[in-house]
Amino acid sequence: MLGIVRQKTLEQSLKKIRPAVSVLRSYSSAAKQMTVREALNSALDEEMSADSKVFLIGEEVGEYQGAYKITKGLLDKYGPERVLDTPITEAGFTGIAVGAAYYGLKPVVEFMTFNFSMQAIDHIINSAAKSNYMSAGQISVPIVFRGPNGAAAGVGAQHSQCYAAWYATCPGLKVLTPYNSEDARGLLKAAIRDPDPVVFLENELLYGESFPISNEVLDSSFCLPIGKAKIERKGKHVTIAAYSKMVGYSLKAAEILEKDGIDAEVINLRSIRPLDRSAINDSVRKTNRLVTVEEAFPQHGVGAEICACVVEESFVYLDAPVERIAGADVPMPYAANLERMAVPQVEDIVRAAKRACYRSVQ
Repeated sequence: MLGIVRQKTLEQSLKKIRPAVSVLRSYSSAAKQMTVREALNSALDEEMSADSKVFLIGEEVGEYQGAYKITKGLLDKYGPERVLDTPITEAGFTGIAVGAAYYGLKPVVEFMTFNFSMQAIDHIINSAAKSNYMSAGQISVPIVFRGPNGAAAGVGAQHSQCYAAWYATCPGLKVLTPYNSEDARGLLKAAIRDPDPVVFLENELLYGESFPISNEVLDSSFCLPIGKAKIERKGKHVTIAAYSKMVGYSLKAAEILEKDGIDAEVINLRSIRPLDRSAINDSVRKTNRLVTVEEAFPQHGVGAEICACVVEESFVYLDAPVERIAGADVPMPYAANLERMAVPQVEDIVRAAKRACYRSVQ
């Protein structure tokens, strides 16, 4: 039932955000395109084909082919022993998966939404993240926890939280936040191949979005390095560091800023833990200004960590105070007009960048 409701609200929300995303498509119409959903599905398929130890487990991943159709076709191809439907018991199936990882299998756990991972957080933090250290390296836990994270549309406070900062505080976990199809495909492959537990935070509003994709990315051997950010747009006046859906908003903001003579550099963080501090500081030392963008709560957030790292390593290069854009410090409202006010918008990023550049703000 929840999947049906969320799918309807997703369709409504995509109509609202599509104009903001479509402007990013400056690529040739002849370029190959792939949706984020297809990228995730193909990555799972190829890794399951390459390694018989990889299996999927979660609610509706098999017969229903995933609440968002990420696991479409995989039950028919690999059978019920490797694509396991479970009851509604996150604590139960996550514990089973962690135990399987202890014995050398490579589970990919799907949460219908990462809000539900709270039911299983003891297994993620205390069992998966800490076992390698507590066993003096004798136990590896090659497991991926994946699913939609952050605000969707019209699903209220309990289904709209971003968990990037929550999980990134824990040593022993790696936390990845893909933005486009290349990220989704390359980072998920890297996560499955990694010997340590990985929290893989997707965004459901991006599942149906298409992005250009190269033949290199489509190769079955393609894999992105964990812990490396990507410069999505080069610039010289201000650095904008963002992750997940906010990368798209930042690119749109950069186009608007360009009309006012501000050349913004946009960093797609890709990885929250480990964080690519070198890429961030190198950019700030060039532009001398920084804006961080995230849709999560502001206190103790990813943006706060980025600000601290820049102050520690590049303070003397800053020509303006760091600007931090985040979600409102309130539980997510249900009303659509209040919900929009609670998450960052493109115009918020534009205003912050102008303030950093000492330009007048309307």
